[in-house]
This record gives sequence, C-alpha cells and structure tokens, in this order.
Amino acid sequence: MGVGEEGGASLPRNKIIVGDCIEELSRLPEASVDLVFADPPYNLQLKNELFRPNNSRVDAVDDDWDKFGSFAAYDKFTREWLIACRRVLKPNGSLWVIGSYHNIFRVGTILQDLGYWVLNDVIWRKTNPMPNFRGRRFTNAHETMIWASMGHKARYTFNYDSMKALNEDLQMRSDWLFPICSGAERLKQECGRKTHPTQKPEALLRRVVLASSHVGDVVLDPFSGSGTTAVAAKQLGRNFVGIERDETYAKAAKTRLKGVVPFDTESLKVTKGKRAEARIPFGTLLELGLISPGTALYDTRACHEAMVRADGSIACADAQGSIHKVGAHVQGATACNGWTFWHYEADGALKPIDSLRDAARQKLAPSPAQQA
Repeated sequence: MGVGEEGGASLPRNKIIVGDCIEELSRLPEASVDLVFADPPYNLQLKNELFRPNNSRVDAVDDDWDKFGSFAAYDKFTREWLIACRRVLKPNGSLWVIGSYHNIFRVGTILQDLGYWVLNDVIWRKTNPMPNFRGRRFTNAHETMIWASMGHKARYTFNYDSMKALNEDLQMRSDWLFPICSGAERLKQECGRKTHPTQKPEALLRRVVLASSHVGDVVLDPFSGSGTTAVAAKQLGRNFVGIERDETYAKAAKTRLKGVVPFDTESLKVTKGKRAEARIPFGTLLELGLISPGTALYDTRACHEAMVRADGSIACADAQGSIHKVGAHVQGATACNGWTFWHYEADGALKPIDSLRDAARQKLAPSPAQQA
C-alpha cells in the first residue's frame, strides 16, 4: 500500500485485498469511499446438513465464516464492521447491506444505532428461489437490502432519472425481480461445485452501483467473496476496493476481474432530469438576447396574452409579475409553471419559452478549454 500526500495510507484502488475486513478497513484512509455494498455472513445457524426429498444433499452455506457462537457474538461483529465502514465513507456516501430474515433485522437495528439513516429497504425477489425441502415453511423467495446514508440530513447520490429510464419512465419501485446467479455467470470449481455458495447476480449489483454512485467513484465491498460488486463497478466505470479473507474466493475474484471489460465512456453517461440542470431565470433570456422586451406571450390556445418587460417580468391587462405569477392569475389558479404555460411566436407557430432555456444553457456552458 502506498503513502498519501499527507503522510497517510493511500487508497488501494481496483484491488482485492486478502485479509480480515475490520483490520483491513482500519488501514484505509478516512472518508475515502463513495459507496459501500456489504454482503456479510447471514448467520444461518444451520445445525445439520440439508437433504432434498430424493435424499441428495443440498449445497447450502455451511462454511466457518458463517458460524457464530451466539447472537451477541454476531451483533458485536456487525457493530465493528459497520463502524469501520462509517469511518471510510465520505459524508455524502451511502451504504447498502443485504441479508435474509436470519440477520437483516439485527443489522438494521445496529445500523440505526450507529447514526446511519435508512433511505429504503429494497426487496430482491428471486424468480427461481431454492424450495423449502422440508415443507414446513414458506419458500424463502427474497432477500432484503437496506440502503442508508450517513445521517438524517446527509447528502447522498441517487440517480433517480437513470432508475426511471431503466424502468420505462416509471419510478423505480423498491421490489426488484432478478433470478439467482446461475448458468455461465456462476463460478464453479473443476469438480463442478460452486466456487462461492452465495454468489450474487451481476444485474443486481449493477443496479445498486448505477443508482447510487457516479463514474469515477470508489465502491467498497468489505465481504468481496467472488467479486460481483467489483465486476459491476469495473463495468460501470467506477473504482473498486474488495476485501476478502478467504484466499480461494479472492483468487477466483481476481481471475474473474481480468476478463471484465468496462463499458465504453459514451454508454456510461446517465440520464439527467431537469432538477440536475443549471437554473436559468427568465430574465437571463433577455440578457442573452434570446427574447426581446415587448415580445407577446400566449398560452397554447392563444386565449391569454402577456407582454415581456425589460426587467424580466411580464404584464397582461390586469396583472404583472413573474411568468409563474401571471400564468396562475389568468387561469384563476394558485400556482403555474410559467415555463410550460407561456409560448412565443416563431416561424408561424407557438413555441414554449421553456425551449429557450436549453439555448441559454448552451451559451452559458463553459468551453472545453475551461473544463480542462
């Protein structure tokens, strides 16, 4: 690990670190990570092997890393890694943690106790869940992901418009439907056994990373496993840091990452809504010469008319003020979006004044030389 400009440890970007997550997190710089995705041990508390009705053994999670002596021991471990993640997260960073009914409620309580602020609980509904072979409970067909910011008033990244575009221009819901990891994506050993028992599907992680980070951000996975978070981050132009204590899993993840090709830069541009655009006051259109004092404005049916004044206000027969105030007045409404209500005449047609804001943004945008 290198040394930073101020004498501290630098962030080992795009690497899988082999070691205990809490110890390795303590070596990372403070406030250096934009996003954490954690897939911690679920503490499944399996006492015996599981068998299908045909008496074949179920390849379930029975590894030592998922075994804890008590709930108290698990809670202590959870508190320690959440504190460690909080230290390395930036003030505007966020954390995702996935779990099942065995652990997610305990994790959620501790997470809130430590000052994280829950933004959503997202349900991953599995299209092909493992059945309940004993027939004594409902099939466990989902896992829960908690998405949290650093505090009640903390800022965080949410690419709302990208999620809406991904969902055919509808708000993305908090129940996500994905199949469990299978087929060619599933890592397997030479004997055919799964390399990692709880490998997550890449599509699930791509959505998480796309929703809550930007290109060039650092995504940390303290329980890296087979490296799915790192794969999604690399594909989407983010930097990654993975921590994994099992050398076999870490080796498989490193090999897997060598074959990952990032998506091209143009395809990584995200959809942005009007809220992300620079604010343009109506008066700026006059200052830039995009509209002139004395210009007549109309509604879409030309039922109402107002005149543009030199100070950026507009006036009609019995009212004057902003484009929004006068628009509301002529309609007898309490509020109005003047940008979409008022139109100007050009080329024999009425065009919304909102279209002039795009031209204003282009004129006000810094040149490539200024951006460099």
